[in-house]
Amino acid sequence: MSKLTDYGLVLLTHMAQEGSPAVRTANELAERSRVPLPTVSKILKELSKAGIVVSYRGRRGGYSLSRPPEQISVAAVVEALEGPVALTECSIAPGSCSLEPVCLAKGHWGPISRAIQRTLQRLPLSALGPRPVRVVRPPPVESTPTLREATP
Repeated sequence: MSKLTDYGLVLLTHMAQEGSPAVRTANELAERSRVPLPTVSKILKELSKAGIVVSYRGRRGGYSLSRPPEQISVAAVVEALEGPVALTECSIAPGSCSLEPVCLAKGHWGPISRAIQRTLQRLPLSALGPRPVRVVRPPPVESTPTLREATP
């Protein structure tokens, strides 16, 4: 996964947070995520073209998710920013690799790529947000009697 896709998922995760404004500007997203503004603008443009975010013009303009985060898959985001999900070129377009005629692993890349695609397709954007952290305190350590305490 490229850095651009990583940043795209970070931005969308910020947009998907409960209680966040429905429409966010590129500046707001850049500040909250610490992703540089030119990169944020580039990513939002691509995500808008793919229909993952909606852009609004004007004084109160900005970007919002096109649908609830539960309905946006991580696969859709990856495909919007990188193209088809695949580990190797030959799993997308047969004949694209010069080693293909002698490659012993060739037959395995397609099924592996499809498994990853299915997993990312089932993973909604809402699953990437912060989770409540449950602090589990270890039980108190019982002191064991020392040698002096144990002898009468």
